[in-house]
Amino acid sequence: MNRTRLHWALIAATAAGIGVGAALASRAITDAIDATLPDARGIASFNRPGTITLVSTTGEVIQKLGPATRDKLKPGEMPQLVQQAFIAAEDRRFFQHDGVDGWGIARAVITNVRQGSVREGASTITQQLARTVFLSQDRTITRKLKEAALALKLERQLSKQQILEQYLNYVYLGSSAYGIADAAWVYFSKTPDQLTAGEAALIAGLPPAPSIYSPLVNPDLARQRRSVVLERMTQEGFISRSEAAAASNAPLNLRPALPKYFNSAAPFFTSWVAQELPKHVSQEQLEVGGLKVRTSINLDWQRKAQAVVRQNAPYDTEGVIVTIEPGTGLVRVMVGGKDFNKSQFNRATQALRSPGSTFKLFPYAAAIDRGVKPEDIFIDEPRCWRGYCPKNFGAKYFGRVSLADALKNSLNTVAVQLQDKVGFDAIIETANGFDIGTKRPLGKYYPMAIGAYEQTILDMTAAYAAVTNRGVFVKPTPFEEIRGPKDELLWSRRVDGDRGRRALDSDVADAMNWMLQRVVTGGTGIAAKLEKRAVAGKTGTSEGARDLWFIGSIPQLTTAVWFGYDNNRETKSNSGEAAWAWKQFMAQIEDNFPPAPFPAKPALNRPFQPPGKNKPQKTNQTVPYRGYEYQPEPLYPQPRWEPEPYMAPQPAPAPVSPQESWPAPIEEPLPAPATPPEPPAEVEGRRNWLKPQIQRR
Repeated sequence: MNRTRLHWALIAATAAGIGVGAALASRAITDAIDATLPDARGIASFNRPGTITLVSTTGEVIQKLGPATRDKLKPGEMPQLVQQAFIAAEDRRFFQHDGVDGWGIARAVITNVRQGSVREGASTITQQLARTVFLSQDRTITRKLKEAALALKLERQLSKQQILEQYLNYVYLGSSAYGIADAAWVYFSKTPDQLTAGEAALIAGLPPAPSIYSPLVNPDLARQRRSVVLERMTQEGFISRSEAAAASNAPLNLRPALPKYFNSAAPFFTSWVAQELPKHVSQEQLEVGGLKVRTSINLDWQRKAQAVVRQNAPYDTEGVIVTIEPGTGLVRVMVGGKDFNKSQFNRATQALRSPGSTFKLFPYAAAIDRGVKPEDIFIDEPRCWRGYCPKNFGAKYFGRVSLADALKNSLNTVAVQLQDKVGFDAIIETANGFDIGTKRPLGKYYPMAIGAYEQTILDMTAAYAAVTNRGVFVKPTPFEEIRGPKDELLWSRRVDGDRGRRALDSDVADAMNWMLQRVVTGGTGIAAKLEKRAVAGKTGTSEGARDLWFIGSIPQLTTAVWFGYDNNRETKSNSGEAAWAWKQFMAQIEDNFPPAPFPAKPALNRPFQPPGKNKPQKTNQTVPYRGYEYQPEPLYPQPRWEPEPYMAPQPAPAPVSPQESWPAPIEEPLPAPATPPEPPAEVEGRRNWLKPQIQRR
């Protein structure tokens, strides 16, 4: 008896040992397989390949580029009706299986054999999620085995509710809709919680063949598929027979819409972003996607600027507004035209336009850098330089005039005198310091001083921003930071961005800002005057008023406005239009900044350096102001400038009436000289490359 008991005990122990060993072996095999598979817990950060999300500086989504899941529902937000519709349509045993449904496979085989065609799939919702996130769509045995293994792992690592919600956020539902939120919007212009039983059933019927069952492509087939899903929902007890019948007989009631974020909220700006992004991330990173780009754009300002362009562009001209933060180079606004839908040409970055008298920034800065002072006297009178005879508007000449007053009144003859006084090389060198003339060389011709060479609006804005930044040039950028698929920081302006370079000594920049303020307080830019702000700026008008400019700054921000025709025809207007539009825009955003003065007029004591002499050594290396980033303290502690006694008094400008908005322009284009110079070979043939006859203002 004892031997019998001992025998059975040994058998039981052996069986238990074999069972434990089998279980351990099975666990070891499972762990080994799991180690070769992705971690399912990272599914929440999944982004489709190629997806790039662009957000504004305040975090608003501007656009999603690529095959993006454009809208996701957060955990707990998925409507129960939607969940039930997809379970009935795709995986009726979802809550019973462990990721792979053997009963479902058998049922699908029997159904398909009876129907003589593939009418029912065998992949579970978990398998479909695994395939969407981690695998390709190849129809191979190897892929199916990996899909099954991943589905089992997903079920071990995530709850059923997590799996279902992630699937409903990522499943492709046709018409560029990824996920239920996209589909509800694309087909019915609704949010998921607003869907009826019939609408939820129609969308739930799409995954097997989105392009075939799409109600936008095959409405009759979509109705049939909707009825099938409604019948299954009835069989599962999700809805009643009467509810199913009512939904099945209801019209489709489609209200198609583009996917959210498909269109850009700032299309001219994002077109520039698309050009600049490959300079900061690799091609592989762009293809893999999952990038989140925090841009520099302020969407509220962008919308205001777009409205200003549409409301203030004279006649049917096009318009541009570009706004740059001087110390950082961040582009806060970029309006490249009136309507992106009508023309995708970005006039802010692609159009080459004559800068008119806004170019005078460079000869004046070069002159002061080489020892000319704002109070130095010039003779404003008719004069020719080798056949080139610039004239002032209305043939009005001031005679003896200070350099500061010459800029204030935008006197063409004085600008060319400066060029003659300091030399072409000095002006070209100064302009090159602001990246003007580095892409398209400046020729040594007299009309250069008053804007003969075309530039982009973005480049000219960046140059003026550098002067506002006390002479330190920072390349314009649309990026704050770029993050990868796992939220890792790939690029940051603060770490990787342009640190800036000194283009002018700070005292030279301060002198220019001092003179540019006088242009606004009582000169050609008076239409841009703000009552409670210091404004420094310059107007510009090309021959025949083909280009109307105003580039102006408050200490924290530089903004350019341009109006003109794409075909370069005359506008029959003047630069006061641009100055007035600048004011209309700035008046809406100026409260974002505390009032601040520009630096005081500096005491300049450098000796004059004529052409051919070495440029004087930099005498003022003051650390530049690095840009306004919403600090509450004032940026410039210096007192505001009051008019100096050496300045000759000028007649008060005509009062600005509400109807006129600005006084009559002071500058005027002039006829061509007797013998225009030949264009340099490297730019010959470029449209409007140089017009010696043009006079700028």
